[in-house]
Amino acid sequence: MADFTLDLNEDQLQIQKWVHDFAEDVIRPAAHEWDEREETPWPIIEEAAKIGLYSWEFIANAFGDPTGITFPIVSEEMCWGDAGITLSIFGSTLAVSGIVGNGTPEQVAEWVPQCFGTTDKIQLGAFAVSEADAGSDVANLRTRAVYDEAKDEWVLNGTKAWITNGGIADVHVIVAAVDPELKARGQASFVVPPGTPGLRAGQKYKKHGIRASHTGEVVLEDVRVPGRCLLGGKEKLDQRLARAREGKSTKTQAAMSTFEASRPLVGAQALGIARAAYEYALDYAKERQAFGRPIIENQGIAFKLADMKMEIDAARLLVWRACWMAATRKRFESGEGSMSKLKAGEVAVKVTEEAIQILGGYGYTREYPVERWHRDAKIYTIFEGTSEIQRLVVARAISGVHIP
Repeated sequence: MADFTLDLNEDQLQIQKWVHDFAEDVIRPAAHEWDEREETPWPIIEEAAKIGLYSWEFIANAFGDPTGITFPIVSEEMCWGDAGITLSIFGSTLAVSGIVGNGTPEQVAEWVPQCFGTTDKIQLGAFAVSEADAGSDVANLRTRAVYDEAKDEWVLNGTKAWITNGGIADVHVIVAAVDPELKARGQASFVVPPGTPGLRAGQKYKKHGIRASHTGEVVLEDVRVPGRCLLGGKEKLDQRLARAREGKSTKTQAAMSTFEASRPLVGAQALGIARAAYEYALDYAKERQAFGRPIIENQGIAFKLADMKMEIDAARLLVWRACWMAATRKRFESGEGSMSKLKAGEVAVKVTEEAIQILGGYGYTREYPVERWHRDAKIYTIFEGTSEIQRLVVARAISGVHIP
């Protein structure tokens, strides 16, 4: 019988400690400042680049782990430090996922390094799907891509909303409708290279949480990109569109292939926030005295902490399972990727709320980090697919019924 273990191997343990030390020494001390400033923390990104944490080589090695567990470990430790800063550092990986999930090997080799740049010239990537009227409803994108055959160029027009690094990134990956009548099956992904005319930043959103991460609009006005910027190539797109028009299965969709890969990793980020809040509340409950004894000696507090720990561990197992399945190319038969993100996101919201409750009035003030963690946690039930969308994905998977 083959051995079964949940123990991390030596490489994973070393990476975990390396990232945790960075989160503890660099990210967490700066978290309050950049949350208040609501600005991209360029000095922290530069520090991450100096040690090789912000680089395409590190991302490639982390994603190359055959167990699939290394990157969720990294994501959890980083968000234990601060989720907003983590999204500023790792927001570029969304663009990477879009390129790797839809592009040719040549396109991956050309564009992925440009999403990071170098230690001397740091660059950012952005993955743009959502629109003002098409958040969860990604099948009805209004952004259009029209092919100019005479020049072998694609012309993009539209406005993207709620985009991490949107408008300030160097490399934008844009999902646009090529044949709107085909809904999601008529979409494709395009790389917009740095400095392309017609792409500009729209409004920057003032957010409830993850405020150190830039979220904004991307406005596309007659943006022309060479034919080679169509991820996957035109021949593959034409074949996919032809199958769709004949009513045949197209297997992949431009946006969904990226979401399927990224949802468990988003769940891992939520875990980091939840764990930070749980650990802080546990330490506080051991030290805080009320009625002559530590408050953890009260069942009302102790049972909250027990439930917090149990839910975090349960969510982590779902995240690790989904990442392992993706790495070993096992199909998500029951929406396992969505399950992991759904559970982890909702656990983060609940755990951070309970942490505030344990700290009482102190937990509600900005002098203590639990209120920030609570604000940061909420987005994990919204972006990369709302909790309602995740439940829909799971329900359709387990029933085989197209539930509207």
